[in-house]
Amino acid sequence: MPDARPLASPDTPARRPMPRLIVPGLMVAMAAGVIVVAPLLLDNYLVNILVRACFVAIAAITVDIMWGYCGTLTFGQSAFFGIGAYALAIMFTEYGFGTWQVCAAIAAAMAVAAAVAAFTGWLSFYPGSTPLYASVISLVVPIVLVQILYSGGTFTGSSSGLVGFESFDLEIETWLRLAGLGLLATSVLALVVMRSDTGRLLAALRDNDARCTYLGIDTSRLRIIVLVLSAVVSALAGFFYAGFGGVAAPENASFTFGTNLVIMVALGGRGTVIGPVIGALCMEVASAYLANSLPYVWELIVGLALIVVILVFPDGLLGAVMRLFKRGGGAGRGTATMLRQAAAATAVNNPDAVAIEVRALGKHYGSLSVLDGVEFTAHRGELLSLVGPNGAGKTTLIRCLSDGRERSTGDVGIAGHDIARLSPDRVVRFGLGRKFQTASVFETLTVAECLRVARTHADPPALTSRSATLELPPAAMSVVERSGLSERLDEEARNLSHGLKQALELAMVLSLEPDVLLLDEPTAGLTRAERQSFADILTALARRDRLCILLVEHDLDFVREISSRIIVLHQGRLALDGSVDEVVNSELVREIYTGQHVPHAEVPA
Repeated sequence: MPDARPLASPDTPARRPMPRLIVPGLMVAMAAGVIVVAPLLLDNYLVNILVRACFVAIAAITVDIMWGYCGTLTFGQSAFFGIGAYALAIMFTEYGFGTWQVCAAIAAAMAVAAAVAAFTGWLSFYPGSTPLYASVISLVVPIVLVQILYSGGTFTGSSSGLVGFESFDLEIETWLRLAGLGLLATSVLALVVMRSDTGRLLAALRDNDARCTYLGIDTSRLRIIVLVLSAVVSALAGFFYAGFGGVAAPENASFTFGTNLVIMVALGGRGTVIGPVIGALCMEVASAYLANSLPYVWELIVGLALIVVILVFPDGLLGAVMRLFKRGGGAGRGTATMLRQAAAATAVNNPDAVAIEVRALGKHYGSLSVLDGVEFTAHRGELLSLVGPNGAGKTTLIRCLSDGRERSTGDVGIAGHDIARLSPDRVVRFGLGRKFQTASVFETLTVAECLRVARTHADPPALTSRSATLELPPAAMSVVERSGLSERLDEEARNLSHGLKQALELAMVLSLEPDVLLLDEPTAGLTRAERQSFADILTALARRDRLCILLVEHDLDFVREISSRIIVLHQGRLALDGSVDEVVNSELVREIYTGQHVPHAEVPA
């Protein structure tokens, strides 16, 4: 029976679930009460502004989810907002107002927004794309949509939009209650999801896309799903915005509106959900009172406010307040984590089976050959070191082994599977784990959250809750306990020392339960004691767990101590493949490291 024990930081108090729910519940109840009573206390002009502001704030939340949590700056949510507005306006203009028209318009708004978002995501988030590229694509979407609306003639109302159609016959006070409760429900749902295990996974995307990919997570697919869901919510906000105002105009889908949504999120505080709501409400109300009397000065004020916030409060106004609260001794977000050891993996049928098979591997950049004709085989239980001078192609070889798209020629097999031209997230599923040269972790997540993200393949994240139990395989558990990370589970990764970050990344990789482990200079910057601990861990992984370990390392003393075999790369070719004694005593290796020229003819193929 696996053992379970709480391993939170000693100064982290245990918290009962019920009190943690009472306070947020009371706050939601108070907010709902204010929404119900507010229409009785405010004049109609302000109520009108607040109704519109609530729908805009819902759209701002979707921008925050994409930018603040997924790390993709998007200007395209205005397009989906406009799609919702025009779905209602076109349906009511062409077919009148009625129950089936309302249902059809809602369905059309959601379907069209989802389809456009899926296509936009497919263009933006292909493997290897950059956040800048995705932002540019999102910028183009509202521009193209507005041009389509301008060209629609009487069907879309061209530049004048659609007005005068029959819509919902509700009192303005009722509209404020509905809009306010809709905003409250959206905010609560977003907060619940973003604070769940799924929300931590989205934050991991923002922090370190590459590490997510090498943990077997399909980051492109995940971002597309989030974009589609956000687009649907934004479209519904636009739908009711047009239903309240009785007008759908190109401005509702414009790039300018999309930029304003980004500004609202930046001012309020991205990655907070509540910050964008505050930013949207404040900007909409202030704009209604000041934009007409100070048309040009108002835009200048908004621009200056954005610059000041970016320079002085990069996390937004709410982010600055939250930071002060933490400094003042406010409670952290972490709770006691129950660390449980997973059942040991089933023993492999052949503990000495071939784990890595490389045949005629080459990597070329035009006429420049970085790797040429590299061939070798490694078995389970081997600790194989890859050495060579700087520029020999060691890290490039690691990339070619872990990413099927990297190599120019040749074949690579991992645990009996041909990796073909597969992306890293799919290669990882064959039993490969890769540790980078620089510790690659999720800086804003806690140690426990980093490890939980690493277990996504085995334990899918909950959508509305955060797991109190973290189950790790024996190898990962050993690293966590030996390094002392078990006492710092609730500490953010960015606060760890270099050595602990290296240990955390290794534990994350081992959480995949790999058969093949690729390590790129894992001891760089470690103390002597940390290097010795690392050596003991790697030796145990190879001998006890029968992992095949391929280690890139410059510390030849470390290599000599732990390796069962050494491969020497020189000028992109395999210069020597032999036992530790053969390589250490090789005259060829001495010539390579002393800088003497080694003709290609002398290098074994």
